[in-house]
Amino acid sequence: MMKINKALKTPYYLLDEAKLIKNLEIIKTIKERSGAKVLLAQKAFSNFYFYPLMSKYLDGTTASGLYEARLGMEHFKGEVHVYAPAYKDDDFKEILNYADHIVFNSITQLNRYKDLAKANGKSIGLRINPEISTQDPEHQMYDPSSPTSRMGTRLTDFDPAIIKDISGLHFHTLCQQNADALEITLKVVEEKFGKYLHDLKWINFGGGHHLTRDDYDIDLLVKLVKHFKETYDLEVYLEPGEGVVLNAGYLVAQVLDIVKNDMHIAILDTSATCHMPDVIEMPFMPPVTGALSKSQYQYRLSGYTCLTGDNIGEYYFEKPLAIGDHIIFEDMALYTMVKNNTFNGIPLPWIYVRKTDGTDELIKSFGYLDFKNKLS
Repeated sequence: MMKINKALKTPYYLLDEAKLIKNLEIIKTIKERSGAKVLLAQKAFSNFYFYPLMSKYLDGTTASGLYEARLGMEHFKGEVHVYAPAYKDDDFKEILNYADHIVFNSITQLNRYKDLAKANGKSIGLRINPEISTQDPEHQMYDPSSPTSRMGTRLTDFDPAIIKDISGLHFHTLCQQNADALEITLKVVEEKFGKYLHDLKWINFGGGHHLTRDDYDIDLLVKLVKHFKETYDLEVYLEPGEGVVLNAGYLVAQVLDIVKNDMHIAILDTSATCHMPDVIEMPFMPPVTGALSKSQYQYRLSGYTCLTGDNIGEYYFEKPLAIGDHIIFEDMALYTMVKNNTFNGIPLPWIYVRKTDGTDELIKSFGYLDFKNKLS
């Protein structure tokens, strides 16, 4: 159980260095056993304080656009891969300064920029849509293979002539999934695009791999990667985001007030909409340290913005909550700091690191100017 440092002013994010290293060691084993290269998907976690550490284990970063590409190049030793559904001319010209690999979403985008990319010595790839869905129905928002997805080129739109212009193919179909979902996807990728793979240098299996989850089937992943490497003589890339920092962070808050409507509602000095937007967007209910599956003490945990729907979830506790109690939300390293905002003028949580020796180090503070400077 994470120990509270009561000297720290809430709310704050706390990143656990020891747990991050544990995840990285698992990924190191996967790399050694499979021969795959593993990249950090910065869209989930961009805390460059940790990039020197992570670069000892990972092969580089992936970016979804200009700023992530620059951040990866400046702070992370290794390859820089960029994919975007579409590029702006000005952004693309600057991306050429940072990226090693550039992946295009469509044949149109590929033809528009391929000559410029080649002239600058970039490895070029095309994202494909294998049109195989392995997501739960409630997560359609995160399904890149859905019928209305804008992500990737379908086989019906694929032009074999572009093989001479590219070095690799990229796909991304998973979200918080195990290797069995990857196996389903790879079977379809081979059926539809297998005849082109012998002429390429690499393939990128995308993200969404929960590599560090306790039940993740590492043996199956190793088998799948080795099959592609041995059958097609390809470099294989994985680009997890969540899987790198899974369970390695917390958001610590305090109870400001407790009100009662049809249930007891604890108002916290944090916010779902501001500090953990995925709680509303995904949606999901984050684990809370010490919460029970059932008890007589039930509370809705809510934020202190004016948004009525700023609710984190309903939880049960061993004893009644009181004003001033600390609430610890778990698995808060991913999709929090990269997505947070200052709606309502709510301050951003400061960011601490719990070092392997147990000490807490402040690595980023925020104040009024962070809110003001986003505005005009």
